[in-house]
Amino acid sequence: MNTGELVLRGQDARGVVTLTLNRPMAFNALSEGMLDALQAALDKLASDTTVRAVVIAGAGKAFCAGHDLKEMRAAPSLGYYQRLFAQCGRMMLAIQQLPVPVIARVHGIATAAGCQLVAMCDLAVAARDARFAVSGVNFGLFCSTPSVALSRNLARKAAFEMLVTGAFIGAEEAQAKGLVNRVADPERLDAEVEALLAQIVAKPRVALAMGKQLFYRQLEEGIEAAYADAEATMACNMMEPSALEGVQAFIDKRPPAWK
Repeated sequence: MNTGELVLRGQDARGVVTLTLNRPMAFNALSEGMLDALQAALDKLASDTTVRAVVIAGAGKAFCAGHDLKEMRAAPSLGYYQRLFAQCGRMMLAIQQLPVPVIARVHGIATAAGCQLVAMCDLAVAARDARFAVSGVNFGLFCSTPSVALSRNLARKAAFEMLVTGAFIGAEEAQAKGLVNRVADPERLDAEVEALLAQIVAKPRVALAMGKQLFYRQLEEGIEAAYADAEATMACNMMEPSALEGVQAFIDKRPPAWK
């Protein structure tokens, strides 16, 4: 891997890909270049059937400090800001559209669009001393795009409080509010991520892909449409060889022999 790259990629023998934000001196702020690099990496992953799970991490002392404010102020115009936030939105949606689970590995701070990035990942594991905020309001800028992700992960009042106060919350409060799944001591962060990954890669890829797509689709549907969608998805899933083998293995009281 070239350490001059804005996003570093590593892949292990299981198909677990780690994308590391690599602007440590800028707390991994999401510059336009960083957004382009992330988008390119995610686009490649979308069609790579060897990938089983993705971890998004940050180099240096922080996960991600949000947008690069210096870059944003360099040449202000409505058109520029519209293009920038549309670019960021496409990247965030690409995470949700990946057919494999995506885990945020969070240490240090995750602020504004960095907090949004945590919320857009399917799962998140945080170091106990990590801190989270959507702090744009402190500078006169309501974190509107992060609010989309936060309001779909946290209870409404909890999300709105973060958005209107801009205050930091710790990892354990973030877990209680639903922003992260697991909290670990800093020296145990990688071990906790690995424990979650081990459970994921032990499952059939096709079942997780179908399930992830359905999970996010049905959230945006009314309950009747959601049930109809889920019923159709489950019927199709049941016809997959991995599901047929898994159910037969349960009946036979033996471990499944997935290919």
